[in-house]
Amino acid sequence: MPRLSLRIEPGDGPYQRIFLSGWLDGSTHPQLDEAMAPLLHDGTHILEFNLAGLEYISSAGLRSIFRARKALHAHAGRVLVMQPQPGVRKVFELVKAVPVEEIFASQTELDGYLTAIQDKVARGEL
Repeated sequence: MPRLSLRIEPGDGPYQRIFLSGWLDGSTHPQLDEAMAPLLHDGTHILEFNLAGLEYISSAGLRSIFRARKALHAHAGRVLVMQPQPGVRKVFELVKAVPVEEIFASQTELDGYLTAIQDKVARGEL
């Protein structure tokens, strides 16, 4: 039976990274929910899900990520999705759990996005 492996790696300041591999489904999503619960209430502003190793995501897994997105949006935070495999990316695109502009194929692409956000904040646009 496929399992979920996850690792949380602190980023800079209020930036947290969660690396997922395996399957995120009805039997494994509670593991993710439990691990990320503290991050949703500790001042985390950006939560990055690195999905390079995630082979499968079900509706239960999508709900977990959507709940994180909703919780962070309540205090102007964001959920970013990094390096999803093609099948997982297609699920995100079809279900629209995370806006396509918040799904990134590479670290370079993400860095460009984050630079643009910081520029907007500096100019008072956000």
